[in-house]
Amino acid sequence: MLVALSELPRSSRGRRVPLRAVHVHHGLRPEADAWASHCRALCRGLRVPLSVRRVAVPRTRGSSLEAEARRVRYEALTQGLRRNEWLLTAHHEDDQLETLLLQLMRGAGVAGLAAMPRDAVFGAGRLVRPVLHESRAALESFARGRGLSWVEDDSNVDERFDRNFLRRRVLPVLRERWPAASRVASRSASHLGEARALLEALAVEDLARVSVEGGLVDLARLAKFDAARQRNVLRYWLQTRGLAMPDAVHLERIRVELAAARPDATPFVRWTGGEVRRFRGRLYAMRETTSKSKVPRDRQAWRWRGARHFELGGGRGLLRLVADPHGPLTAKSLPAVLWVGVREGGEKLALEVGGPRHSLKELLRVATLPPWEREVLPILFDGETRAAAVVAVADLLVAAAFRATGRPTVSSKRAKGRLRLVWEGRFC
Repeated sequence: MLVALSELPRSSRGRRVPLRAVHVHHGLRPEADAWASHCRALCRGLRVPLSVRRVAVPRTRGSSLEAEARRVRYEALTQGLRRNEWLLTAHHEDDQLETLLLQLMRGAGVAGLAAMPRDAVFGAGRLVRPVLHESRAALESFARGRGLSWVEDDSNVDERFDRNFLRRRVLPVLRERWPAASRVASRSASHLGEARALLEALAVEDLARVSVEGGLVDLARLAKFDAARQRNVLRYWLQTRGLAMPDAVHLERIRVELAAARPDATPFVRWTGGEVRRFRGRLYAMRETTSKSKVPRDRQAWRWRGARHFELGGGRGLLRLVADPHGPLTAKSLPAVLWVGVREGGEKLALEVGGPRHSLKELLRVATLPPWEREVLPILFDGETRAAAVVAVADLLVAAAFRATGRPTVSSKRAKGRLRLVWEGRFC
């Protein structure tokens, strides 16, 4: 692929289209360093800049090494892609046949059986497979015609991997009977790709009907669709939330069990890579619920005058103090050091000057905050001890004692120095 691209004619302006190469070093094979060196030598000869990205492949329960390697490889490629860049890969029609058969054996639906799209949005740019309708034999013929040498991964003969088993055992038998199997399967994948696009267009419309503020799904609205349409919109919703797709069993549990639970219950369905919870008739999707055991046990000092943002532990994002002419805080109203912790029980605060002090537990309940968030919600105190006063509860509540006075306009003197707390990346 790289050699072919380097031979492209110059643009109408007399300049070559800028090229750069990326090699992902998985570190799984003893030959991995030699493969990276081979890529460096090739790119040096073509005068193409190369970036070698080293990744660590985790051994995740419930996921194969092959799948995890692919996942971290695409994560690395996504992160390295610049705005409006195209990532071009040399996937061919034989790869497409293998992918389609693998998805078929996994019981995949239309989206999975559509296999690999020729062109798709990818990170900040696009992923393009320009030779997806060419055979492996045609690409090898091109390489031999250019006198190229290439590296064969010894693990490609290991039939413990499903793709290798298909390539070495199943596909030769298929081609004895149907020599054009790869070409025909590629055509079927294209048809399924069109069907997938239609289903996604329907899902976009349906999600607009069932979604509410905060990216949640309203169960009462979802119930108006038939089962197939519910599954379709739920898949698309989880995709928009950036979650790994659950299998058919977990998706059906989300659709049926969460809808049938008692109104006062907070059931959840969890799978590798995500979970969905129900609260007050709405569905919440997240990678993983942050448990209290994962957040710092002791209160952490935030000297906000020197650092306007504070990193929260336990996957809860960060707090930031930003300038806002209508903000409820001022530099004068805040202590120099804020102490960040979580609810321990018994906290009270007044929301109005001279008003009654309310139980924080009750305020959070009235605010319809999900119970799994209440326990790990970041709370700002004016001291380290339990006797310290509550200053603010994330970006939801501000205690009257620390609230700025007056109602400024944007042009008034009171607007200067006004601050607002912002909670970014909450529970990501």
